[in-house]
Amino acid sequence: MKIKAAIKSMRLRTLPLSLAGVILGILLATADYHVSPAVAVLIMLTTVCLQILSNLSNELGDVLSGTDNADRVGPGYGLNSGEMSVRDMKVEIGIFVALCIICGLAMIKVSFGTLLSLESICLMMLGGAAIAGAMKYTLGRNPYGYRGLGDVFVFIFFGLVSVLGSYFVASHAVPHWFMLMPASAIGLFSIGVLNVNNIRDMKTDAANRVTVAMKLGPRRARIYQTVLIVLGWVLLLVYTFLRIFDPWHYLYLITLPLYVLHLRGVWTREDRALDPMLPLLVMSTFLLALLMGLGFTVFLLF
Repeated sequence: MKIKAAIKSMRLRTLPLSLAGVILGILLATADYHVSPAVAVLIMLTTVCLQILSNLSNELGDVLSGTDNADRVGPGYGLNSGEMSVRDMKVEIGIFVALCIICGLAMIKVSFGTLLSLESICLMMLGGAAIAGAMKYTLGRNPYGYRGLGDVFVFIFFGLVSVLGSYFVASHAVPHWFMLMPASAIGLFSIGVLNVNNIRDMKTDAANRVTVAMKLGPRRARIYQTVLIVLGWVLLLVYTFLRIFDPWHYLYLITLPLYVLHLRGVWTREDRALDPMLPLLVMSTFLLALLMGLGFTVFLLF
């Protein structure tokens, strides 16, 4: 296996998006409870492994189905560029399945002290579902990513599970219902990343894949993108308003211009020109999550 090609297929530029939710969950838990640094690190390692597993499985599924071909608009990776074989990719996927299991079990053991408690068993079941979900997006006999269900998966795992799950593992406390708002906001922004990707690839996806963007069409898919971003921001502002007032809690507002810039690009760009809007939204969401979490923890120091 060529190491450089294998790393390329990991799509490391997507990692900040998967880390955004867990970082927000960990920092909000830190604002309310004592959080072990070791547990926080293991939560992030598990998340990174799951994201890379998803990226690898997505590439393999797209190549095997014929979705990724010479007409591909997005960037090339190890397998679809010919630098890796299908066997190489399967080996790399197997490695990351193992890493997901190892990191996940270590995270649960360090956090709860046992793998046999009710909480631990429930988390292991959730972890199994996360691994299966990461692999079945475009891989397997009936991938849900080809049936327009990718948005649902992204909302659940990148938003709700990411924020609420990391909060619970870090604090051992069931999150207050208010936490549904920031968790949903991160989920909506994550759907936005997928939606821009699908708008960009609409022409090449037409033969093998059904996405929400394809169902909506170019114009309505952009309206959908706008709704995702605006609704996410509304949820964040309502959540912050409902908490005890402190100016630090609104620290994340400094990222708002980045989202405006993103939407402007989505409405004025086509095809390959949309590609820069993906990392812009990924990094904007990561920065927002970090600043929001820090805003609530820094508040405790004053």
